[in-house]
Amino acid sequence: MTNVKFLNPFVDAAAEVLKAEVQLSIRRGNLSLQKSAMTADDVTVLLSLVGQVQGVVMYGMSTTTALDLVSRMMGQEFTEFDNLAQSGVAELGNVITGRATIKLSEAGYQSNISPPTLIQGHSIQVSTLDFSRIVVPLMTESGQIVVNLALRESPPDSQDRNFVPISVP
Repeated sequence: MTNVKFLNPFVDAAAEVLKAEVQLSIRRGNLSLQKSAMTADDVTVLLSLVGQVQGVVMYGMSTTTALDLVSRMMGQEFTEFDNLAQSGVAELGNVITGRATIKLSEAGYQSNISPPTLIQGHSIQVSTLDFSRIVVPLMTESGQIVVNLALRESPPDSQDRNFVPISVP
């Protein structure tokens, strides 16, 4: 089950980053808990966390919202979701998640994030398997960004293990 204590670092980080990078304020919508596979929005940025907090965070939005965000961020108008626009939106998700992991660290939870993965298209199923997801809609002037958190605290016995690859001659 996703731990609610991990919610605020992500919502706070999103508010800070969106205000700083794209001059937008957010209003949080009603939280919900999802247990089934989700259908991704037009554009979804997915990042994994490993460490004392493990799981997946996803930022979903319409293509229109993604284009407006990247236009504001880059200071030029984007009318198609090309490679540069995709990179900009993925980086925005990366910065929000990076900021959230700093907040988690300040609360005593060390975690690392993966590079962002960008998922595009309608009716794409993204399953978080045995993780419940907290779904948080964030309303902005650019449109809605839906934050999906499928996170949990790592079991204490697995937090200090380091993966050491074994090479075979």
